[in-house]
Amino acid sequence: MGEPVRDSVEAALELDEKEVYAHIAHESAEDIVRIISSLDAERAKLHGEVIYYRDDWDDLIRERLAKGKRHTAFDFYNPALFEIWERKVKEAKGIKSMEKLAYAVFGALIIVAALASMVTGTPYIIPVLAAAPLLIFIRDKTRERLDLIYYELTQFFIDELAELLRKYSLPPERYRFKIFSGGYFGVALEKRGTEIAARVNPEKT
Repeated sequence: MGEPVRDSVEAALELDEKEVYAHIAHESAEDIVRIISSLDAERAKLHGEVIYYRDDWDDLIRERLAKGKRHTAFDFYNPALFEIWERKVKEAKGIKSMEKLAYAVFGALIIVAALASMVTGTPYIIPVLAAAPLLIFIRDKTRERLDLIYYELTQFFIDELAELLRKYSLPPERYRFKIFSGGYFGVALEKRGTEIAARVNPEKT
């Protein structure tokens, strides 16, 4: 077993007040950087890209909360962050569940129609199969809605990171993050080998 996770404040108690805030802001910025990359990785996967990124965007906040909920960005300077995250996560999970339900219902209808066709000799399965394009429509709409959720959340956290760096005078080059798709505002992109790295611009325009 690994060492127990320390509360952020435990690590900061030995520092003076200014350093305490800088320490917590730094940890919060690192958390947000990971969240941005994990969200954008999920968005890129929706577009068919093969992404090898290990962080699970749905588990990141809970991992951070284990260190001390009251001492993260989610309560440190913007308590609304956690509620916004939870609401969007719930929405995304609901969309995925509805898609799976639609596939399950269609599969069950095929089985029932096939059995009925065998028993009665009437080709009930034909109209069921004729509805197959509806699944493609459901898949496409699901991808569109999830893409929008991932995009909105990623852009939201990019904006929050910029605000955090600006408020506590943290150097943006220290908080670069992996990016897999484009279209975000307030970020500067740079090529690093085969990957694209990004950093936020905390300066207000």
